[in-house]
Amino acid sequence: MQATIMRLVTQPRWLDDRQQQMWRGWIDATRRINAAIEKDMRADSGLTGDDYEVLVRLSEAPERRLRMTELAEAVTNSPSRLSQRVDRLERDGLVARSRCPNDGRAFHAVLTDLGFAKLKEAAPAHVEAVRRALVDRLSGEEIEFLADLMPRLAEPLEEP
Repeated sequence: MQATIMRLVTQPRWLDDRQQQMWRGWIDATRRINAAIEKDMRADSGLTGDDYEVLVRLSEAPERRLRMTELAEAVTNSPSRLSQRVDRLERDGLVARSRCPNDGRAFHAVLTDLGFAKLKEAAPAHVEAVRRALVDRLSGEEIEFLADLMPRLAEPLEEP
């Protein structure tokens, strides 16, 4: 709370022209890239980008299952937003919920066989969409630079 108050009281550190150009370029590029990939995914598989990410995270987890709280953190969704998404994926038979054996109050999201099949079916077109929208537009050096940079930018921004 104190940090928030301090931010309001101190003078803003305005962005210079180059920083402003970088920031606005970031916003525009990420919006356009995500929209292009989302459009292709919906047309090809009927999945949204968020659906696909949930299926991928579950496919990579041991026994294709994660606690709902862990999954929400992994896909950076609020628990309620993730719950709505999992409800829909569950209705479609792609994900199931099961009680955590060591905590009766908690639930796992589990990737079903149908969900795994849907993911395998959607993956080739998704990768092609990512290549078209991003990867193929960059040089090898740019990919190396971004591959090193992105994990640092993806680190949580919350203050301790």
